[in-house]
Amino acid sequence: LRPAGSSRGYGQCEADKGSLSHQRIASFGIRSWQRVRLSRRKGPGRMNDKKSTPSPASQRLAEMGLENFAPYLMNRIMGRYNAAVQSEMAALGLTTPQMRSLAVLSVIDGILIRELAVYAVVQQSTLSRALDALARDGLIRREADAFDSRATRVFLTDAGRETYERLWPHMAEAYGAMFKGIDEAEKTAFIATLRTIMRNIRKNNF
Repeated sequence: LRPAGSSRGYGQCEADKGSLSHQRIASFGIRSWQRVRLSRRKGPGRMNDKKSTPSPASQRLAEMGLENFAPYLMNRIMGRYNAAVQSEMAALGLTTPQMRSLAVLSVIDGILIRELAVYAVVQQSTLSRALDALARDGLIRREADAFDSRATRVFLTDAGRETYERLWPHMAEAYGAMFKGIDEAEKTAFIATLRTIMRNIRKNNF
C-alpha cells in the first residue's frame, strides 16, 4: 500500500525521515562541537595563547617573597645605612632625627619646620625635641618667618655646619658601599625610578 498522492511506499518514506533525522543530529553535533571549540579558544585560560601575569594586588606576600617586595628591601637598605653611620653619630652626640635635620639643612638652609619634618622623614613632635637639643648645643637657630609670625624657620649655625662636615665622610662612605658593583648608568636609572615612586605616593609637592 502507498499513501495517497505519493509514489513511494511507507518503508521508503520512513527511511527518508530517518535519514533526515540523522542529518539534523549530525549537523547539530558539528555546530555544537564548533561552538565548544570556539568558547575554549576565547575562555579565560587561553587569551590568544599568551600567559597572563598576575597583578601585585592579586598576590599575597608569601607568594611574592620578601626579596621581591620593594618596601621590605628599602627598609633593609635604610636600616643598614643608618647602622653604618651610627658610631660616628654617637661620637658626635647625635640621634638619627638630628643627623637627618643637619643633612637637610646643609642643602636647604632656613626652611620651615613643617617642611623640614617632610624632608627629614620625622614626625613633627619628634623633630621638635630634636631641634630643641640641636639649638641647646648651638648647632641650629630658629627664627620667626618674615611673612608669617606663626611659622618658624630653621638655620644651621657655623658649629652645626662643622658638625655635619665631620659626619659627611661617613655618610658618603656608607652611600658608596650601597652601589658597589653597580655602574653609573644603572645607578642613574635606579635613582630615576625612586623619584618616580616618590612622585606616585607623596602627599607634598616637594
